Amino acid sequence: MIESIDWKKSELIPAVVQDATSNEVLMLAYMNKEALDLSMQSGYAHYFSRSRQRIWKKGESSGHTQKIVDILLDCDSDTLLLKVEQKGVACHTGRRSCFFNSLTQDKIILDKEVDAEAIYGVVDTLYHTILERKTSSDAKSWTKKLLDNPALLEEKIKEEADELVKAIKEESDEQVIYEAADLLYHALVGLGLREVSPDRVKQELKRRFGVSGIEEKESRG
Repeated sequence: MIESIDWKKSELIPAVVQDATSNEVLMLAYMNKEALDLSMQSGYAHYFSRSRQRIWKKGESSGHTQKIVDILLDCDSDTLLLKVEQKGVACHTGRRSCFFNSLTQDKIILDKEVDAEAIYGVVDTLYHTILERKTSSDAKSWTKKLLDNPALLEEKIKEEADELVKAIKEESDEQVIYEAADLLYHALVGLGLREVSPDRVKQELKRRFGVSGIEEKESRG
């Protein structure tokens, strides 16, 4: 049956994830062939992240894993349904399910069960908050204003970089920290604008370990 999946037609197929006991829909992710193979071999859900551009095991950083009970293939052989035993929560926001925004009721219908920042760290949590601001109607949101005005965002990144350089050169440690935080925030808004996950930046930094800065720059041609 698994051989009927046409990976040449699509390298990624959607995977709906459902609690095996309650049948609650927890999330939607994507799998390539390697992620599906890893999931079937290990018994734990692995996915391909389009934002991170890599395979990831669900819960690799949070510990909120998904033990697979069953994997079902739909009639067109292009969508998967995973029935899982969810440890902890499924959503990066700290909610049980990723489906918590009710359009008909125009409100959030699920409360957070865990502290997402404590699990994923402030950078990843802030990045996902920035992504949420893209669809926000909050006219007072500075993040939303930056996302809607790329020229302003570019100006602010340059401004904050200059202020950090000045602080490093002649100001207190506290001011250096303050300016570095400002620059990091605006850089994350830039990543959010392009929907480039901070995880990809971490991967690039990891790649550079053990490589001299001079050699790395020369390798760029």
